[in-house]
Amino acid sequence: MSEWDIKKLQILRTLSERGTVTATAQTLQMTPSAVSQQLSNLAKQLGVPLLEAHGRRVRLTDAAHLVLRHAEAVFAQLEKADAELTAYVQGEAGEVRVGAFSTAVPALVVPAVRALREAAPGISVRVRETEAAQAYELLTAGEVDIALSLAVQAPAAVDADTRFTRESLLADPLDVALPGDHALASAPGLRLADLAGEPWIFGGSGPWSEITRAACEAAGFTPTQGHSASGWTSILAMVEAGMGVALVPRMAAVRRDGVQMRELSEDHPTRHVVAAVRRGAATGVAVSRVLVALREAVPHRAR
Repeated sequence: MSEWDIKKLQILRTLSERGTVTATAQTLQMTPSAVSQQLSNLAKQLGVPLLEAHGRRVRLTDAAHLVLRHAEAVFAQLEKADAELTAYVQGEAGEVRVGAFSTAVPALVVPAVRALREAAPGISVRVRETEAAQAYELLTAGEVDIALSLAVQAPAAVDADTRFTRESLLADPLDVALPGDHALASAPGLRLADLAGEPWIFGGSGPWSEITRAACEAAGFTPTQGHSASGWTSILAMVEAGMGVALVPRMAAVRRDGVQMRELSEDHPTRHVVAAVRRGAATGVAVSRVLVALREAVPHRAR
């Protein structure tokens, strides 16, 4: 196989464009003798004559034109690679892995990905749906670059956990789900305290358990856990069957026939959707661009 030297091919292309060895040397800031030597070496490497005398000048042989025809495809690919590499260095290309809990994927991650396709097409986002409680484990293990999880409160300005940098993307309002035939299903001014004696349905552990308990305790009572579930299909099915009541995040936008969703305008319970990265990682431009897209995906009413 012939040896294709990119630098020497560039000299040959410049000679084709400029017409003379002297003009080629001036363009490339070389001496005419250096240009001639490089082209002579290229001819030896390829095993074909590249130049022929034409009066006081030289001209490219048919073999040289054939070489350049193929070299142009190489130059085009190198230009593309250089542009992508420059974009990568500037943070406009690369892969960012996002771990997110189920309701955050359609509500935040998908809109962010769509926006990035327009604003930064060189950045690809790989999504991994995970439980909110597992998001930090994946982040610590290096399996995701950004983790979306849940918290009772917004992270403090100075995070006690030095492993991560965290920020609250939004405070998501919580509504209460009641069986459609519940005595308080249509009661005006419903408050959490009115449901203190009800069996509650929520996860046995993790952020969602903490969020439900914290909201009820802020209303003056400790909820009695009647059933444990984490999926909204299961939770709402049990509510519809009269097995208990549950708090439901508005971002989840889940509805079910036979379940009455009520806003708690006086209690204002919320859950915080938190974005976390390994400390120091937020300075990476690609990660930063994805974080910006996630912030911008937050509905204006929830900002």
